[in-house]
Amino acid sequence: MSPPLLSTGQPCTATGPVADDEGRYLALQARDARFDGRFFTGVTSTGIYCRPVCSVRTPRRENCRFFAMAAQAESAGFRPCLRCRPELAPQSLAWSVQDASGILVQQAVRLLDAPEGWARDSQGATVARLAERLGVSDRHLRRIFEAALGVSPLQYLQTRRLLTAKQLLTDTPLPITQVALSSGFGSVRRFNAAFAEHYGLQPGQLRKNGSAHSATSTGTLRLAYRPPLDVAALLAFFERRRFLGVEWVQQTGDGAPALRRTVRLSPALTGGAEVTGWLSARFDTARHQVLLQTSDSLYPVLPVVIARVRAMLDLDADPGAINAVLHARFPEGDGLRVPGAFDGFELAVRAVLGQQITVAAARTLGQRLVERLGEPIETPWPELTRLFPPPSVLARAEGEVLGQMGIVRQRQAAIVALAQAVDSGALPLHAGADVAGTTAALCALPGIGDWTAQYIAMRVLRWPDAFPAGDVALHKALGVQGQKNPARAATEASAAWRPWRSYAVLRAWAELPLPGAAARAPSAPSA
Repeated sequence: MSPPLLSTGQPCTATGPVADDEGRYLALQARDARFDGRFFTGVTSTGIYCRPVCSVRTPRRENCRFFAMAAQAESAGFRPCLRCRPELAPQSLAWSVQDASGILVQQAVRLLDAPEGWARDSQGATVARLAERLGVSDRHLRRIFEAALGVSPLQYLQTRRLLTAKQLLTDTPLPITQVALSSGFGSVRRFNAAFAEHYGLQPGQLRKNGSAHSATSTGTLRLAYRPPLDVAALLAFFERRRFLGVEWVQQTGDGAPALRRTVRLSPALTGGAEVTGWLSARFDTARHQVLLQTSDSLYPVLPVVIARVRAMLDLDADPGAINAVLHARFPEGDGLRVPGAFDGFELAVRAVLGQQITVAAARTLGQRLVERLGEPIETPWPELTRLFPPPSVLARAEGEVLGQMGIVRQRQAAIVALAQAVDSGALPLHAGADVAGTTAALCALPGIGDWTAQYIAMRVLRWPDAFPAGDVALHKALGVQGQKNPARAATEASAAWRPWRSYAVLRAWAELPLPGAAARAPSAPSA
């Protein structure tokens, strides 16, 4: 079965100038970064597949085959280019398909893409486990997955693992054994065999004979994104909400724009002990990349770190598809992204603290929480000194302690219940979690309603169609605050913005003036 080429319903659904192969070839000739990751080009004369931004000489048109995703190119027998490195490309998923099969495939891909999800257990992912999670038979899942994407779920996952390993081999000094395990392979033998079968070389050869980028492992990981990206607005959003000691935003000065923070990963994610450390994400806007550096302590869990940084900075957004729906109503927001979160639990606590109060007030409460219950940590920067308290600590927090910080009783109960649910494993908060189930579970907790659940879905679960209909700032931005039922009016207005309502919300917030500041960044909500 030959893989389908960017047809309707593909995860990389083409719009605009790349609606057909001739358009893709023009984008390839122009090395247009707007289409990076939206398609890959297999060159029949070399057996290599490349990103649209590859700097090598453009191949002849008759030698080009176009694929929606890397897994399709590899399934067709092509090997990844060592120069443009397909593993660096942003992911691309279409959210416009609303039929049952399309939604099921989207959910399956979300699960397979999540390094911290069930799909990367010690025994490896299986179609049966994936199907069980989605509530369908493995035969049905394979059938619709292959019909939509041209590859099986295991082929898709295998490509993701191999490309992850390729990036770790190229950009880090991790031992090959650690690369194999970190990338989701159950053994080094299995990893070596898969690498040789798909890429025609042993993992060690990539470091010895690879591209110039792999000649020395610097420990700096490159993460590509599609332009436009309003870096100033994105970092301003984090800057207004940062907790001193935990986060540090650098907008101006000698270095590139950057976001640095301390991080914690639970034993459930690491497969062993808790891991703490720091990361630095610097923007190379000329090359449309983020340069990621981490503490050595995070090396064993780099796939999880990479996925979370991509989610935190919304690097996989497809501005072309989003702007096609939203530009007419929000023409000034083409470069805005939905800021995510490195730690889902931390963001959920922020959301609870920020209910019905200002950004400054919520930040003050969070700062007290960090200073009272957070742990000290050593980093290369004096601005980063503390870790946000983990669920295990807040699950046992006493009302008197939280009350002394100025947190009212209703939010005390919400924070403790939230922490207990996350600490027990009953409530996963990451990009691979089920959206409907997680939002329902959140709303079942005391003190958490639809606004908070939708906000968490938008920033933690990375759901592009989340919509906090009851948000007061949103009502003001949309001009419906004086109506009898502003939430219903906002929901009705948002119908035209589906499936990108999360981005519409950010653009609506950006239209509101920031109090006491001229910088253009979303001004609400307080979390």
